Amino acid sequence: MKKFFVLALLIMTGVASKAQLNPVSWTFTSKKIADKTFELRLAASIQDGWHLYSQSQPQDAIAEPTKITFNKNPLLTVDGKIKEEGKMEKFHDAKLDLSANQYSSRVIFIQTVKLKTDAKTKVSGSVRFQTCNDEKCLPPKSVTFSVAL
Repeated sequence: MKKFFVLALLIMTGVASKAQLNPVSWTFTSKKIADKTFELRLAASIQDGWHLYSQSQPQDAIAEPTKITFNKNPLLTVDGKIKEEGKMEKFHDAKLDLSANQYSSRVIFIQTVKLKTDAKTKVSGSVRFQTCNDEKCLPPKSVTFSVAL
């Protein structure tokens, strides 16, 4: 019986720590906004107490900014820069003299893409990001995506 409780405790601890190691969940969608023009939305839901970094960081930042990379697709073009939709927090730690542009709770990265022809295709790529809380930062992580247009 004692072994059962120890095993159950280990499993629960493993599950809890595993959940903390993935404080961001992603959804990837597209929306047609004009003829042959789509808006790609990469939405990050961030667990309470954690934050995700913006694509642009101050010079004194040490965290890795979020980077979105699109795979080449001869049927489409990426139009303009990736926009960020959410409440950006400009964080500054006076003790360490470090700053960061970050998001808590939710942020959506929005990219416009245009089709060259009337063909069905997908846009794919990856998001590389880092998350931190008040106690620690996790190593940068990458997730891949593929969205039908």
